[in-house]
Amino acid sequence: MIIVTETTCREVISAAHAFEAVEAVFAAMARGDAYNFPVIREAIGHAEALYGFKSGFDRAGLSLGLKSGGYWPGNASRGLSNHQSSIFLFDPDTGQLQALVGGNYLTAVRTAAASAVSIAHLARQDSRVLGMVGAGHQAPFQLRAAAAQRRFDKVLAWNLHPQKLSTLQQVADELDLPFQAVEREQLAAESDVIITITSAHEALLQRDWLQPGTHIACMGTDTAGKQELDPSIFASSRIFTDEVAQSVTIGEAQHAVASGQLQADDITAIGAVINGLHPGRQHAEDITVFDGTGVGLQDLAVASAAARLAQERGLAGEVSLQA
Repeated sequence: MIIVTETTCREVISAAHAFEAVEAVFAAMARGDAYNFPVIREAIGHAEALYGFKSGFDRAGLSLGLKSGGYWPGNASRGLSNHQSSIFLFDPDTGQLQALVGGNYLTAVRTAAASAVSIAHLARQDSRVLGMVGAGHQAPFQLRAAAAQRRFDKVLAWNLHPQKLSTLQQVADELDLPFQAVEREQLAAESDVIITITSAHEALLQRDWLQPGTHIACMGTDTAGKQELDPSIFASSRIFTDEVAQSVTIGEAQHAVASGQLQADDITAIGAVINGLHPGRQHAEDITVFDGTGVGLQDLAVASAAARLAQERGLAGEVSLQA
């Protein structure tokens, strides 16, 4: 068995590697070559932590395994990331454990890759203004990945705690993109592409704030009860997702479905667009929404790439599990 540490993951997996892996696995899911197993996510009754498992199998990429981890809200005071996870990869031919891979960096980069894939396939080619709603740990990854997909002229950003926007401004400066902190109404009215990446439980963007032609990558809602968008946005937009089953139960679409404004059949897996089976955006004035719920196959895809690259570069540790 090989071990790929967090440090090694950062060294071998770039945003481009993550994009390639996530795009490929979304395509495999849409073809029926890859599927996710039911997600387990529970409050453990200790340290206010949420803990769970995401798992699946990709026959095309031969990735079998699971990500185990969750959210420990007290970790920041200990100098640790609140999000903690590890990825286990198994040999699909024998069931033997092949690799243990650090999951913290890979979770961040694969989440950003998912929104980047949606921008690449759904946003207007002439998109020039990027709006960022949220400025937490994940937001810089999102900004960097998005900037690689369109020739943006500037970044508009909003966060509940404005002082945290300085981190995003630093990234925008590195990318040579003008940056402006604005209120949500202005952000929605002026942005061509919007990424929401928060832990909100209420609508942060309203339908009548949006301009025609906007693409929204909604990346924060991955649990029942969380919410970032006005559900009426879904009634008048073209809706895409990583996995429809998760979108309607734990994703942003849960609220529109519950209010009767959306049906599961109205949602398209983005893999169908990647595979050329769905046109995606059909008109310049369409509002498109990508409901990025986060699926286990994303984690397995980037972890498999990390394991392969780490071995090729001689950076993977090895241990024997045999007696």
